[in-house]
Amino acid sequence: MIRTRVGYAGGTGRNPTYHDLGGHAETVQIDYDPAVITYRELLDIFWKGHDPASQAWSRQYAAILFYHDGEQKMLAEETREEVAAQIGRPVRTEIVPFRDFFAAEDYHQKHSLRLHPEFLEELRRAYPDVRDLVASTAAARLNGYLGGEGSYEDLMKELDDLGLSPRRRESLQTIVRRQKGAASCTVPR
Repeated sequence: MIRTRVGYAGGTGRNPTYHDLGGHAETVQIDYDPAVITYRELLDIFWKGHDPASQAWSRQYAAILFYHDGEQKMLAEETREEVAAQIGRPVRTEIVPFRDFFAAEDYHQKHSLRLHPEFLEELRRAYPDVRDLVASTAAARLNGYLGGEGSYEDLMKELDDLGLSPRRRESLQTIVRRQKGAASCTVPR
């Protein structure tokens, strides 16, 4: 991933907030390099990341896939049908055209990173403006590793690119090494 941001999309209200969603759902916006990971591969991750047959109990937490063009729509619908056949139940995840994305409040961004203030403090030195922190590829990657995504082997390939001090590098290596199942998860670059 190049960067990720959490926010709101799919509704009609302008400038939603967590307490006034205006019909929007909570969502994640992903910037990625299609030369490294394809949209199809992202869809595979998306479908595995939630229960596509469950009914959302509120619009705020609805499972929605937003597409940007006809090719994305076609792939989304094609993979939805594949998932439905695999699970033997109807898929309730919505597939809708993207309109607008509104970034969530700062305190919602980089959740896993915020659970490790020692890493957040270090990144804030490099990115004193929270908007730059949220837009940072290093922050997105670090947030993923701290959230249990990514293997130790993947981390070692990019550790130098994260801009961490020797102490934090060592801490991150220890955290990722100890996470159960980390070797089977990958964080696309």
